[in-house]
Amino acid sequence: MLGIVVSRADSASVHIGEHLLELTDWEVFEDESRPDGEGGGTVYETAGAQMREFDALHLELDRPADAFCDPDFVVFASRHSGETGPLLTAHHTGNVGPADHGGRANELAEACPNAFVTVLDALEVYAPAGYDVGMECTHHGPSDVGAPSMFVEVGSDEPQWADPEAARAVARAILDLREVVPHRPPEGNHHIRRQLVGIGGGHYAPRFERVVRETDWAVGHILADWGLDALGDLDSTAGETVFEQAFDKSGATCALVDGDRPAVRTLIERLGYRAVGERWVRETDGVALDFVDRVESDVMTVGEGLRFGIPAREGGSPEQYRIRDLPKELLEETRAIDRETTYEALETTTLAFGTDQGGTRPTGPVVLESESDHDAVIDALVPVLETRYDRVHREKDVVVARQQVFNPEKASTLGIPEGPAFGRLAAGETVEVDGETIPPEVVHDEQTRRFELPP
Repeated sequence: MLGIVVSRADSASVHIGEHLLELTDWEVFEDESRPDGEGGGTVYETAGAQMREFDALHLELDRPADAFCDPDFVVFASRHSGETGPLLTAHHTGNVGPADHGGRANELAEACPNAFVTVLDALEVYAPAGYDVGMECTHHGPSDVGAPSMFVEVGSDEPQWADPEAARAVARAILDLREVVPHRPPEGNHHIRRQLVGIGGGHYAPRFERVVRETDWAVGHILADWGLDALGDLDSTAGETVFEQAFDKSGATCALVDGDRPAVRTLIERLGYRAVGERWVRETDGVALDFVDRVESDVMTVGEGLRFGIPAREGGSPEQYRIRDLPKELLEETRAIDRETTYEALETTTLAFGTDQGGTRPTGPVVLESESDHDAVIDALVPVLETRYDRVHREKDVVVARQQVFNPEKASTLGIPEGPAFGRLAAGETVEVDGETIPPEVVHDEQTRRFELPP
C-alpha cells in the first residue's frame, strides 16, 4: 500500500490533496487511535493507497509511516521552494551533514529508487505547459520515516503552489505509484539490485536524471557537492556513516560518481562497494548483472574497454560462454576499411567484445554463446571487405579477397605518359592515347589477400 502524507502547514500540499480526492473514489473513515494532527482523525483510502493529514510540515515529522498500516512506501505531497521557475520535482530525504531543516544530522531516510523512476516519468507525462520536471539531491528531513519514502513537489513559488493544473499533475503522478514497489528486485546469484547511489554534482542532478530516463538503472540517494563539503573529512566517522547509509538505504552496491574524486572512490571501495562511471552504467543497460560481473572478471572491465553486444542486451547471459580471439590480419583490414562498421559487426554478433582507444576501436577478444557463433562473426566482417575488394569468398579456414590493382609499369610499357591518363586508368576508365583505345583491364593486375582463420 502507498501512504500519502499531506501537511496542513503547506498550502501546496493541501492543494495536491484536494486534487487527489477529486481524481478517484475514496472511502472515508475516522481513526481515533491517533490525534487528528498526527495522521489520525479523518483518513481517506482508495485501491492501493491511503492518505492522512498532519499539522506539521513534512520535514518536521518523525516516523509518519507509523500512522499507516505497514505501507510499502510513503510519498510526501509537498511544495518546492527555489529560484527555478515552474518546476515539478522529486527527491529522497535525509541530511548529509548538519540537520538545518528537520531530521537528524548525518542520517538518511530509506529511499525508494524504483518508485522514484515511475514518478519522474509520470510527472513528465502530466506536467502542464511551461513546467520543467527534474530531480534533486538528498536533502532535509525527515531522516526517520519508518518506510521507504520520497517527496513529490510543486515548485517553485506562490503562483505555482496555487496552480490547480500543477497540483493536479502531481496528484496524478502520485496515484500512478499505486501497485509500484519501492525497490527493484535483486538479480542473479549476487542479489544485486539495478539501483545506484549518486555522488557529486549540484543540488539539481542532470547527470543522474539522464541515467534514470535513458537506462534501466534507478537512483536512490544523491550526495551532492555541497553535502560532501559539509561532511568534510571523508575518513571521519561521519563520512563513513553517511556513505554506508547511502548504500544501505538505497538498496545499492554501486555508486555513480560524477567527476574525478579519488577520495570518494577510495572510501566506497573500502566500504566494500563499487564506484562506477556513466559509461559503465550505460554499457550494462539491459545486460544481466551476473553476466556483467563474470565477463568483467574473465575478459576485462568496461573501464578497460569491454563492450556488450546486442545479444547480451536481448537476454543472452549463458552460464557457459566461449572467449575467442579474432583473426588479427582480418580485423586490422576491416578496421582500416571502416572502423565503425567493424564495430557494428561485433556488436550485433557477440555477447561482448574488447576495444581500445576509449572504446572506439574493436580489438577482441569476443565473448560468444557457442563455438558456432565464431562463424557468424567472420561472416559479419566479410561485407566490410567487399566494400574495398572486387571479390571476397570464404573457405573453411581462410577468407580470400581479390581486387584489380593498377600497374603503372604496364601502362608505361604501352606508352601512356604519366598524368591524367594514368589517373583515369587507375580509376577503371578507358583512355585513348595516340589514337589507340586502351581499356583499364590491360594495365591492372589481380591482387589476392588471404586472411587465415583459426581452427
